[in-house]
Amino acid sequence: MACNQCNDSIFKQKIGRCRRCMAQLTVLSLLAWPVWWYYFADQPKTVESIALLFFALSFTGLLCVHLLVWCYQKRYQK
Repeated sequence: MACNQCNDSIFKQKIGRCRRCMAQLTVLSLLAWPVWWYYFADQPKTVESIALLFFALSFTGLLCVHLLVWCYQKRYQK
């Protein structure tokens, strides 16, 4: 990443501050869920389906953490 916060080494300082990270996670989530639903929803026990499901859950979960911290920062900090 090219932003100043992402060059830091502490994970807590990165979460909720990087708009580029949040944009990438949004795009990845919006791409992964429809692909999983269209190609793998009917066969959820295959390796490909489980792998894509884990990736989609990871993207969405990390995006939720980013957004929660971002909302917290907006509300309780300057």
